Amino acid sequence: MEKKKIAVLIPCYNESQTISKVVKDYKKALPEADIYVYDNNSSDNTDKIAKKAGAIVKYEYRQGKGNVIRSMFRDLDYDCYLMIDGDDTYPAENAREMCDLVLNGKADMVIGDRLSSTYFQENKRPFHNIGNKMVRWFINTIFKNNIKDIMTGYRAFSYDFVKGFPILSKGFEIETEMTIHAVDKNFKVVEIPVQYRDRPEGSVSKLNTISDGIKVLKTIGRLFEEYRPALFFNIMASIFLILFLIFFSPVLIEYFKTSAVPRFPTLIVSTLFGVIAILLWITGVILEIIAKKHKQLYELYMNQINIMKKDK
Repeated sequence: MEKKKIAVLIPCYNESQTISKVVKDYKKALPEADIYVYDNNSSDNTDKIAKKAGAIVKYEYRQGKGNVIRSMFRDLDYDCYLMIDGDDTYPAENAREMCDLVLNGKADMVIGDRLSSTYFQENKRPFHNIGNKMVRWFINTIFKNNIKDIMTGYRAFSYDFVKGFPILSKGFEIETEMTIHAVDKNFKVVEIPVQYRDRPEGSVSKLNTISDGIKVLKTIGRLFEEYRPALFFNIMASIFLILFLIFFSPVLIEYFKTSAVPRFPTLIVSTLFGVIAILLWITGVILEIIAKKHKQLYELYMNQINIMKKDK
């Protein structure tokens, strides 16, 4: 049998303090794998240090983790892709188990679950902890799942997932997009607990709690609309329906009492809310049909990918 190929993907931006150790740790854990460091405009010689440690260094000049991962997934053809961060917060001890789950066909995406182990003890940024819990609640509520760690940067992917994933995000919201895509397209998702350790002293996180948190929430909203349009627009329609009832009810009651409609402005406003509610409901129905057609086309596309993979 042909030996299956593994790529370790490390997106990096100014990780000179830790990148050498990360590369060496994963070379030791997966000696047969190719280690790729994609440098994202670092100014601290991260690329040179990574190359010296034995990594294959490539460059992505569009700033943002999403842009880096888009290039990684587009450029590389492997049977298994292991993605990690370059900040030495994830242990290499789990790498073999994660890759084996993909290579043995038991998973299309393996999630290194930090939140079930040491994350909340190790991470010294309380707003990050709150943000992780909030995003997890939103995703699991909207998409009816029980993923424990939505935003982890430690994941393994199958060839099918990588080549069929339409990356739209530019920054740190990419992990949220990956999770929603895997859940919506019914990929096999497996979570394993991993021991998280905080960044070493002197190493600075590139994640901005406020601005990147807002981007993640906007991404959830956008993907909610795209992946669950009927539910999204039904919620919006319900809000306007409630407003319609609030404004229209007094007019209706007064009409029954006096057989007159003295509140024409209120009647006009309530009618407008009612029309908007109907239009939103119709929009949800139409987009839900389109979303189902899109899923069918996606399945055909994935079948073509599998045919091409077999031909290779």
